[in-house]
Amino acid sequence: MRPIILGICAAFFFAFTFILNRSMELAGGSWIWSASLRYFFMIPFLFIIVAARKNVTPLVKAMKQHPATWILWSFIGFGLFYAPLSFAAAYGRGWLIAGTWQVTIISGSLLAPLFYESVPTKNGFRKIRGKIPLRGLLFSMLILLGVLLLQLEQAKQLSIKYALLSVFPVLLASFAYPLGNRKMMQLCKGKLDVYQRVLGMTLASIPFWLLLSFYGVVTVGFPSGNQIFQSLLVAITSGVIATVLFFQATELVKDNMQQLAAVEATQSIEILFTLAGEMLVLHAPFPTTFSWVGISLVIIGMMLHSYVSRVKKLTFRRHLDL
Repeated sequence: MRPIILGICAAFFFAFTFILNRSMELAGGSWIWSASLRYFFMIPFLFIIVAARKNVTPLVKAMKQHPATWILWSFIGFGLFYAPLSFAAAYGRGWLIAGTWQVTIISGSLLAPLFYESVPTKNGFRKIRGKIPLRGLLFSMLILLGVLLLQLEQAKQLSIKYALLSVFPVLLASFAYPLGNRKMMQLCKGKLDVYQRVLGMTLASIPFWLLLSFYGVVTVGFPSGNQIFQSLLVAITSGVIATVLFFQATELVKDNMQQLAAVEATQSIEILFTLAGEMLVLHAPFPTTFSWVGISLVIIGMMLHSYVSRVKKLTFRRHLDL
């Protein structure tokens, strides 16, 4: 149950991304700086945490062993995740971006065959190729249905152009984030803790953010003071707190694709937190009765996803006791 709770807490802090990114766009800020500034600001906070735990040296050694691999999966897990999300904020409201992002629930499940998971036996554990958790995927579809209902009325007000420009980048991000995260967990093999891994991936993604920043200076100029401040808030809430919480949750269940999919499904709660945040900060309208039906489906899907995950874990333990 702990990984699920951590996932929900991460979803709360991740919601700041959608709210503040939309706020920056409405204030005239560029998505380029919304994306790159977050990762620049994350470095000192994460470095202080890792240094305080005296874990900088092991991280440096690990990154030196596979520098190209770190750069590749960090670019995918962080670069192809956050740049498209920030771009989408320029064309869609926070609730639409957060809602579309829930496709990651299914995306994460579909990635299972690319990885191996540990299966308990009487003689220990053995590795087998992951399978798409069909039952969990069914509950993921229920969550996604709830999200679609939640957005249906507002989505009718968008033009096709704006809908596509806010949807397709998020679809790309929904696959990139869990893929990069899982590949880095596979590479680290439990030798690095969550803080080290997040700092390492942030540092390894810096070449991409530098290139994007250079493009930003040439095309839109430097960011305003307001955008710098809001990007700092995103870096702390979403970049540091939420990312560490989510990575910690996935680390706890990294060898079980069913439970891993359940943890990733907790991110569906982001849509609820984002709706509340937009109502308070950006004065978004109160959800209709139809939208509350969608919210109910999201909550029910979350509970069922968590239940199935726990049942499977208990079944494994009973099997080992036989």
